[in-house]
Amino acid sequence: MKYVMLFVETEAFAKELAEMNDDDRQAAYERVGRWFADHAAQITHHAHLRPAHTATTVRLEGGGAVVSDGPFVEGKEVVSGYAELEVADLDEALAIARSWPACPLIEIRPLT
Repeated sequence: MKYVMLFVETEAFAKELAEMNDDDRQAAYERVGRWFADHAAQITHHAHLRPAHTATTVRLEGGGAVVSDGPFVEGKEVVSGYAELEVADLDEALAIARSWPACPLIEIRPLT
């Protein structure tokens, strides 16, 4: 079964990461790298997204398209990356998500 994990950063997490000294920040990045290596057999693709302010939003309304700079919604939580998984079932996807060492929120959705 295929799932996508959406990694969601909070303002508090981003602040905590920014306030870390270089050694602690590097250790945090290394934990994330190890997590990806540990789950390489189940992760078919992954990427880190550029910050939300770099987004372009297309709103389809009334038969036309309105294009605007920035994210769809300004919020305290933003999707910062994703990983596509090939796993047996949702339980396996949840087990992988529970071991994620970084941002505090993960949304898991099945892929069609």
